[in-house]
Amino acid sequence: MSEPTEKQKMLSGQAYFPSNKVLFAERESAKQRCHQYNQCAISDRKKSRHILKALVGEYAGAWIEPDFYCDYGYNIKLGKNFYANHGLVILDAAPVIIGDNVMIGPKVVISTATHPLDPERRQKGIESAQAISIGNNVWIGASATILEGVTIGDNAVIAAGALVNRDVAADTLVGGVPSRVLKTDISS
Repeated sequence: MSEPTEKQKMLSGQAYFPSNKVLFAERESAKQRCHQYNQCAISDRKKSRHILKALVGEYAGAWIEPDFYCDYGYNIKLGKNFYANHGLVILDAAPVIIGDNVMIGPKVVISTATHPLDPERRQKGIESAQAISIGNNVWIGASATILEGVTIGDNAVIAAGALVNRDVAADTLVGGVPSRVLKTDISS
């Protein structure tokens, strides 16, 4: 059995080298599409949607205000009626699955990638990634950061500026750095 490729390692959550030529080329391609998307005329939504559809892995009529940045695009799955304001960054070395009716405020970062704590391993350029899952009807406030491996349940609200480094239950409001539960059963 042959050793897994760096891409296979990345997609399975193992440590990998993002400097690998295949992964580098895929990031360059995604960055080119992001650039094209961000340069589209405001009046040309048809062209913008075409670029976005070609960039992300699954697209169900979503809209992302420019500027938008991602690493690969193919690991992003956007549900129906998805909306993101300006400045969204999705570092999608692992899957980022976003449900239906999700709203994201400006300058939000969603990052599946992480680096080793050990400085010697970090200096070698190793990283790893863990999937992020965001349920249906979620609202993520401005400048929030969602870190690797997090699952956010349906109907949850992430307060502006929150740093989410652990799972968020459904119907819960979280905020702060790091985030903590501010209110449960927010639907009542």
